[in-house]
Amino acid sequence: MAAAANPVASPRDGLRAAAAVPGCRAAAAPSSRAQARQVGMAAALGWLGRAAALVGGAQRLLRCCGGGSAAAACLARGISSVERPKRPISAYFRFLKEHHAAFRQKNPEASSMEVIKKIADAWKALPVSQKQAYEEARKTDWQKYQEQMASYKAQLTPAQAAALKEERRKRLAKRRSFKAKRELTVLGKPKRPRSGFNIFVSENFKESEGVSPVAKLKQLFDAWQKLSSTQKQPYLQLAEDDKVRYENEMRSWEAKMVELGREDLIRSKKPRPKKKTAETEEKTATAKASSHENKAKLQLKRSEE
Repeated sequence: MAAAANPVASPRDGLRAAAAVPGCRAAAAPSSRAQARQVGMAAALGWLGRAAALVGGAQRLLRCCGGGSAAAACLARGISSVERPKRPISAYFRFLKEHHAAFRQKNPEASSMEVIKKIADAWKALPVSQKQAYEEARKTDWQKYQEQMASYKAQLTPAQAAALKEERRKRLAKRRSFKAKRELTVLGKPKRPRSGFNIFVSENFKESEGVSPVAKLKQLFDAWQKLSSTQKQPYLQLAEDDKVRYENEMRSWEAKMVELGREDLIRSKKPRPKKKTAETEEKTATAKASSHENKAKLQLKRSEE
């Protein structure tokens, strides 16, 4: 953070900074004052960018950790992640790492995905005797990894051990969620219906103002908020039509899942509580009042007895 202590620099300071950088010495002696000013401003902006990056990183760290003891826990988790032994790669990835350069050289025009597919096909065609060598290497690396992990965990503080356990739990939960979503995609589950705002965004995203997607979304959200009910109605009607499409496709898809024996993917059939109308609410209130009156009469009768 020392570099961020004095982030403001004049063109002259920027020129001095540029002259101090080995790669910028040739540019530090321009032929004219205008060029010198340009070089100085460029160097000053470079220093400002680096200072802003440092400040931004510190702010993100504080926001992530919440400050205080949470910040200490976050730092402890960061240190543990850096020092933690890396899991050994699988037999297939070891094969891919060894042969990727050779396959790339043989197929210079192929894309990265095509090269990986060729390597995967070569791995499938590899005899079991040759695959065994990669499996043995993985087992050896795995044994070393377990020994390193045991040594690593032994030197952790209780806070670091708890942070490591929580990190692993989140990682496994994320992996399970990803697998579940991928399975639903493979099984062709219909996409959920879009809201009126989603449809509005999809139709106007390209034409909206803003450099980044976040800026575009903010601009579209503000525009949506300013629309009148009449202007929103076409989008809301499209959203209602999309709900009908979703329900029809879901019924067909769930019937197919029942045939495949995947009832676990079917939506719950529990009846939803009906919305109370004004008449129903009035009847409920009358029934409650009558019940309270009857209880009061019963208590009075018992007291008289």
